[in-house]
Amino acid sequence: MNYSDTDLAADDLHTVELHSSLSDPALSSMNFLNEVSNRFPDAISFAAGRPSEKFFEVDSVHRYLDLFCQYLRDDLGYDEEQVRRTLFQYGRTKGVITELIAQSLAIDERIEVDPESIVVTVGCQEALYLCLRALRADDRDVVLAVFPAYVGLIGAARLVDMTVLPVREGPGGVDLDDLVSVVRKARASGLRPRAFYLVPDFSNPSGTTLSTDDRHTLLHIAAEHQLLLLEDNPYGLFHEQGDRQPTLKSLDRGRRVVYLGSFAKTGMPGVRVGYAVADQTVVDHRGGRALFADELSKIKSMLTVNTSPLAQAVAGGKLLEHGCSLVRANVREAENYRDNRRRVLDGLAKRFPDSRIESPGVSWNTPSGGFFVVVTVPFQVDDDLLEYSARQYGVLWTPMCHFYDGEGGRNQLRLACSFLAPELIESGLDRLAALIADRREREAPGGNGAETV
Repeated sequence: MNYSDTDLAADDLHTVELHSSLSDPALSSMNFLNEVSNRFPDAISFAAGRPSEKFFEVDSVHRYLDLFCQYLRDDLGYDEEQVRRTLFQYGRTKGVITELIAQSLAIDERIEVDPESIVVTVGCQEALYLCLRALRADDRDVVLAVFPAYVGLIGAARLVDMTVLPVREGPGGVDLDDLVSVVRKARASGLRPRAFYLVPDFSNPSGTTLSTDDRHTLLHIAAEHQLLLLEDNPYGLFHEQGDRQPTLKSLDRGRRVVYLGSFAKTGMPGVRVGYAVADQTVVDHRGGRALFADELSKIKSMLTVNTSPLAQAVAGGKLLEHGCSLVRANVREAENYRDNRRRVLDGLAKRFPDSRIESPGVSWNTPSGGFFVVVTVPFQVDDDLLEYSARQYGVLWTPMCHFYDGEGGRNQLRLACSFLAPELIESGLDRLAALIADRREREAPGGNGAETV
């Protein structure tokens, strides 16, 4: 029997036949922002919250790898065959650097955990996905998050068909009264709030930080309302001079906190190594007990099998070179981010010297650490304006509406302070100021506000 090419042609796929998340704006945000950046490569970009590349060294990869191999030989007693197998074979699902991560957490964060409670993941995003997948048993299960929220949380929840309930962002990071109210209303309507996701230190996107008192209160709320806390901490090391806030996990005495970590900002994003500390106990129907980390590793074994041992070796080597302290490993980086953040804040103050009089409606927050500053303006901020900004003024930023599940952030934009060199920050702020002047003139009475961007 002969078949024509037409007979063999595949049927078109239709979005209604695919998973509903693929039509969700949350999953399109990252691609849109990357696409705009690629289309305007000469634009100065405050959009991406990437670590600075000024300290990247190709030779360091080989050095870290050698250090990790020496650790396998000297500390773990591996012979050469075992060293090769560790690097090149499928590895243990939980990871091959859990001991080093546990040491690092004890040194830097005063978090004391059994290495068996750690699962090494393909970036923190996989760790977040594993937690939500495990916690979502049926349609009643929901996750809570402060809004504006990291878009990766919204996207991961969509992939596992889990509803995200918004909690208001108070002046100190979280409106704790609203958190309790949302939990109670959810339970009253038959839902099961399983976890509350938050970035307590210099959150993405708004840069807010939870006070120590509020951290203690939050742990009491979590215990009272039987709620897990998903603590994501990518920016905690990058603070202004002075004492750091304790992590929620270091204060956790009831195993209410699943700690999510990553080497993306403190190591190198290219290794794609993150982890979850999940020391909660899971009891099965026969009374058997296991770590929550064991349950996460089951899901991981069907998702990515294991995290690249070579990538783990590089991350582990960086830890070893600095005595397992990421604080020591990031002294230069932390100072660089402090300088960049101050430059952005000082630059905004210089260009808008009295926002109440000369630039009414233009304001910004002043985070004490992290990568981000949020600017509020007296006009609508959306993707069309971002494209206009890139094309006409050569400057990129992120509309805050991307961090809301629905309405919100319509007159705000996020500036990432981490990636740019000082001279580009100054030029970029000049361009942003010109864009703001442009839009304010169009919005003014008699201005050309009807013209499309």
